[in-house]
Amino acid sequence: MKKRLTLLRHAKSSWNNASLDDRDRPLNERGERDAPMMGQRLLQKDSRPSLILTSPAKRARQTVRLIAREIGYPIEFLQTEAELYLASPEILLNVIAEQENTFNDIVLCGHNPGITELTNQLTGMAIANVPTCGMVYIEAEIKAWDELEGTRCTLAAFDYPKAIQ
Repeated sequence: MKKRLTLLRHAKSSWNNASLDDRDRPLNERGERDAPMMGQRLLQKDSRPSLILTSPAKRARQTVRLIAREIGYPIEFLQTEAELYLASPEILLNVIAEQENTFNDIVLCGHNPGITELTNQLTGMAIANVPTCGMVYIEAEIKAWDELEGTRCTLAAFDYPKAIQ
């Protein structure tokens, strides 16, 4: 059985208010523009996520809401996972492994360096950086999400706002 995991780095965030806690930083104008565009590109890749998980950081939650609207994913089904905030690849894998195996297409929105490191770990690639609002489409021949760790996956696509379409 094939499962698809889309690793999404949150869109560009604002640094305008230095007094805000990092978790509370919102998207900036570019982030608000890029996220819907990347939602459209997600549709073009025939991705139909059955589950969208997000970091609790405001910028990540805003990113997935904008993408969810574009792809017709119900906002109320978005799941915020506290552990995804600035998570390492190991923590990201643990969160993924806990998901129901009936979900065959999961989008996970988080932060760097974890998103880039997990991409490289799963695919054997050497991507230097998944840019803000970048999406990595990974396919794995697994039956259960807890089989993902240690499985060599296929990098189906790598897309980001400035990529030429």
